[in-house]
Amino acid sequence: MKELIHIRNTEGDAVSPEEKENLLLARLAGIPSLVVALSGGADSAYLAWAAGEALGARALSVTALSPSYSAHDRKIVEEFVSKLKLRHEFIETHEMDNPAYRANAADRCYFCKDELFSGLDELAHTRGFAAVAYGVNADDTLDFRPGHRAATEHQVLAPLLEAGLNKAEIRMLSHRAGLPTWDRPASACLASRLPYGTEVTPERLGLVERGEAQLRELGFRQFRVRLHDKLARVEISPDEMPRALAPEMAAAIANCLKSAGFSYVALDLEGYRQGSFNETLSPVSQRAAKAARGT
Repeated sequence: MKELIHIRNTEGDAVSPEEKENLLLARLAGIPSLVVALSGGADSAYLAWAAGEALGARALSVTALSPSYSAHDRKIVEEFVSKLKLRHEFIETHEMDNPAYRANAADRCYFCKDELFSGLDELAHTRGFAAVAYGVNADDTLDFRPGHRAATEHQVLAPLLEAGLNKAEIRMLSHRAGLPTWDRPASACLASRLPYGTEVTPERLGLVERGEAQLRELGFRQFRVRLHDKLARVEISPDEMPRALAPEMAAAIANCLKSAGFSYVALDLEGYRQGSFNETLSPVSQRAAKAARGT
């Protein structure tokens, strides 16, 4: 698989999204067979579609199930692969068995991705697939993402990054292709809702999942329930914030999250932003972590 790996960021290239898609499809078509890590987010869904277009039955999309993967995300994936008739399988991963993952340090994602890619490597080897790929894009290089290190160690392909596709372009191309995930809000594993240093446990993940399911029932679309012991710090997208701040809705949010198991509920006035717990890392420690882990 090693000879297939060539990851670079071409974000600055003056190439249209359509040209990048053609490049992506051509490169995918040149791979004998491929396993695609499919989480159900816009990026991995677009990659799964592209692999299906380029390789047909020689592409297999695989979704990993664990306590950090929500039932909502599983439903999204099931509907997506059914609609597109993609070849797809679920596997189980066991990152919770790793004390380093449960410790929830700033590099937690490394241990999660290492477990994921180990499982996909084994599947690819056993079933005779030539390579494994995942949906990192050009924008993802701008944030603190230790999972990149695991991908590099496992020699995982990054076709979207290689083609220089960013998030906005992926959404536009997904819409053009008729993919239902084109405007899906950013999604991440449930463990990302726990502050660094708070142990990842099935009970805490379940609490967060119940809380977010309640917000979804209230009609909110882009949000996070960040867990601080028994307090839920709710982040809601700025465009949905006026609705959340209305007295009746604020009361409904509090009641729903308390019924899910939280004792206290707070609305974060800064609203939703990706990776908000990374804000607790100092610039110095963040740079040091990146240098040490190759991310």
